[in-house]
Amino acid sequence: MQKRALGIALCLVSPLVLAAPAPWFKWKSQLDGKIACLQISPGAGWQRESGPYPDARCAPPASSSSARRRP
Repeated sequence: MQKRALGIALCLVSPLVLAAPAPWFKWKSQLDGKIACLQISPGAGWQRESGPYPDARCAPPASSSSARRRP
């Protein structure tokens, strides 16, 4: 019985291990041209401008060669 309960628990938890954060996108208002960085569409009147990005800054990830070095 304990092995069965453990098997069921592992089946329920395993998809959570594979979950990834949702990507971020730049959205542009068709009304006034404003830009927003969101994970989902802000609604009607907005179109996706660019993306996906890894975080809410909507900046491309820094490459290792251009990363700032501390003196």
